[in-house]
Amino acid sequence: MTTVRTGRPPVTGAGLASIARRAGAPLVLVLVLVIGATAFGDGFAGPQNIRNVALDSSYLVLIAIGMTFVVISGGIDLSVGSVFALAGVLAAIGAQWGSLTALVLPLVVCGLIGLLNGVLIGRARIAPFIVTLATLLFARGLAFAASQEGNKVYLMPPDLTLTRVGQARTLGVGTPVLVAVGVFAVGLVVLNRTRFGQAVYAIGGSPESAELMGLPVARIRVSVYVLSALLAALAGILVAAQTSSGLPTIGEGRELEAIAAVVIGGTLLSGGIGTLTGTLAGALLLKVIQNLINQVGTLSSYYQQVVSGVFLLLVVLIQTGLSRRGAGRVDEEVT
Repeated sequence: MTTVRTGRPPVTGAGLASIARRAGAPLVLVLVLVIGATAFGDGFAGPQNIRNVALDSSYLVLIAIGMTFVVISGGIDLSVGSVFALAGVLAAIGAQWGSLTALVLPLVVCGLIGLLNGVLIGRARIAPFIVTLATLLFARGLAFAASQEGNKVYLMPPDLTLTRVGQARTLGVGTPVLVAVGVFAVGLVVLNRTRFGQAVYAIGGSPESAELMGLPVARIRVSVYVLSALLAALAGILVAAQTSSGLPTIGEGRELEAIAAVVIGGTLLSGGIGTLTGTLAGALLLKVIQNLINQVGTLSSYYQQVVSGVFLLLVVLIQTGLSRRGAGRVDEEVT
């Protein structure tokens, strides 16, 4: 067989599949937005609803960015939902001593949980699923213990600087949205333009080959789990500042939402392939679908979960179909 030469380098099957995965989530998101705007008009496309979707999405985006680094490296982090809740509780507790304590306390504690994940996975080589499942339970238990088994709700003073910043709006956009956009921009540069980002891809593709190349595999794995925990903690701090309280019950199932956003965005759970742009589109798609279901207003919460699951399954099937179609186009390049 010979390859037909064109004015550009031939595209491999893996390359076409990767392009399809990257394009899938944004295309489906645009389609869902058009359908929503057509079906519900200003009820969905109105400025206030758009701001609400953006604010709700911002917390998931922050968590999903960290999850993307972890999954691309070949791991998984089930603890982010509990870390998210723990950070909110610690931020509310720390607020009694000022904004600096409210910010630093949850970041330090949650960063240590991420460090524990990374050391056990990267150094001790224990399965990520087992380690992060254990820290999921540990962090959630710590959140309940800190709030006296959920009986005490810590409130953040309304005149606290962190509270005012968390509830502020710039050009009608909430602070959590701006933070999420800033973190996304930095994440793009780190993942695509730095040696660290390229090492994350290499480790996810083949840890053995990465070690032969001289990459510090264990250290990078530790770093991605610390990053994941810190971003989940940042999201928890912003939620606490936005709501002026810390609740140990928030974030249940948020780790599954983050993983779903990453997978919908085209990142392979086996590692080595993925983009933050796809993750952003996946997170927005999940929140837009949830918002559309709420627009119906006649479904009970149980049926809303059923419909959300069906939508998620459809999106994954579309993603899979696009990837296979991209891979199948290799036949057109080969004679």
